Amino acid sequence: MTTKIEVPFPPRPPEPRGAHLQPPWVPFEPRWEYREIVRDLESEKLPGEEELNALGAEHWELAGVANQGRRVHFYFKRERT
Repeated sequence: MTTKIEVPFPPRPPEPRGAHLQPPWVPFEPRWEYREIVRDLESEKLPGEEELNALGAEHWELAGVANQGRRVHFYFKRERT
């Protein structure tokens, strides 16, 4: 014998009128600017913590790294204001 038990939930309180507004969606396409840092590994050091923190403080974000022989290219981007 199977017994089915239904548990009633209290009804949801009504939402206050005019309290919830859906903000408008305004599409925009970000504009980026780029910066390249090239280091020759035979004569230069890789960017250190201090230099990277300074770039981060200016809102630069590392977007990619490319190795070209003994040269390393660091590509940064940030949203143009």
